[in-house]
Amino acid sequence: MNECISVFDMLKIGVGPSSSHTLGPWRGAERFIEELREEGIFEKTNRVKVDLYGSLSLTGKGHATDLAVMLGLSGADPEYVPVESIQNTIDDINFQKQLILGGLNVIPFNPENDIVFNRDFLPFHANGFVFTAYYEGGEYESTFYSIGGGFVVKEERINAKENAIIKCAFPFPTDNAADLLKYTQTENKTISEIVYENEKSIRSEEEIHSELMRVWNTMLECMYTGCHTEGILPGGLNVRRRAFDMHKNLIGELPYNSPQEWLEVIRKTEVKFRQILKWVSCFALAVNEVNASLGRVVTAPTNGSAGVIPAVLMYYMVIENHDANEEHIKQFLTVAGEVGSIFKKGATISAAMGGCQAEIGVSSAMAAAALCEVMGGSPEQCLIAAEIAMEHHLGMTCDPIGGLVQIPCIERNTMGAIKAINAAELALETDPKNAKVPLDKVVNTMWQTAQDMNNKYKETSEGGLAVTVNNADC
Repeated sequence: MNECISVFDMLKIGVGPSSSHTLGPWRGAERFIEELREEGIFEKTNRVKVDLYGSLSLTGKGHATDLAVMLGLSGADPEYVPVESIQNTIDDINFQKQLILGGLNVIPFNPENDIVFNRDFLPFHANGFVFTAYYEGGEYESTFYSIGGGFVVKEERINAKENAIIKCAFPFPTDNAADLLKYTQTENKTISEIVYENEKSIRSEEEIHSELMRVWNTMLECMYTGCHTEGILPGGLNVRRRAFDMHKNLIGELPYNSPQEWLEVIRKTEVKFRQILKWVSCFALAVNEVNASLGRVVTAPTNGSAGVIPAVLMYYMVIENHDANEEHIKQFLTVAGEVGSIFKKGATISAAMGGCQAEIGVSSAMAAAALCEVMGGSPEQCLIAAEIAMEHHLGMTCDPIGGLVQIPCIERNTMGAIKAINAAELALETDPKNAKVPLDKVVNTMWQTAQDMNNKYKETSEGGLAVTVNNADC
């Protein structure tokens, strides 16, 4: 049985700034609480300690890993927690030196002592973390690994490629792009139609529709929020938000009162080439500025690359096709999710394992394929679009200054979005029989490049811009 990854595994609603460093540890904390209940020791637990390792330790402060584990241990759900309440929860824990475990059990907790940053790496994955619960008469320890995109696996899964798998009975299971293309040909379906049939095997059509629209509305609201919020991003680099000023210069004087009205107004603005570049960049900046400030975003496929897919989909809706509707949105998101799953199966979507090619590169490939389909591209052309987008991100390092998902991460989303649009256009002008590089070859190359890449360029802030540009320069 093949590995089956749902669209909703690749497009998760959560809180910034990082899927691997924030969302993953948050979900790990939730699972740890479940384990305590299963072991019958939840009520008896009187202390919890968290050990962070490798990349989680080296850039954990900048990625809010410590805040994420506190929120997860407190029983907050990243998908639904009111983002405006997050700081109050953290302040209460820091001030009172206690947290409410699972929202029920008050225990002492001092973040300075009970969250330990260990610079060494655990053997399985760069993002390892260990929870230890203490109770009278014993202790319970559980190790997790955040493998990118909010996916979390347990220590006993020795081989990520073979065992970190969600198995199911999709009618069209895929391991790679070749499998997907074969199904589109034998079934005479588009990529989105194949994916939709798979999704119908695990949830109702009504649920698929409502959840895809919830993903899109979260993306739209995130862009709207980012374009209407000014100021300085948190973290100490004093990065000024740019989406607000860029949006103000682009939008004009037309009135609107909601994200949907805003979308309609943008359709009426001037769309020369420079304005198109600016709008796409503005959408991407907006999302990742929200992400950097612990706002609500859609992991697509990661938080650090969350701006690419909404920016390209918004481009299609407000510039390319003013008649775009919910069916186009669902078509776009299903194709994007499927392409992302191919990279997860064949390579990685974790910057701690593969550098930024695994995040911005993958998101750009996802967006390129999705845009290609809604613009009338064949399945072959959609996979060519994904290949082109990734080919021109190969080797991109992850070197966040100060360990924050800000510089160069936010701007990289604008570049990934623009590359995705260009890749889709090139693919639409390509006869598939003349294509030289299959998508699967690029996936394999990306994974080989990831393995060859020096660890200091894998989200450790120990190389690249992270060391040549210091906080004082900012």
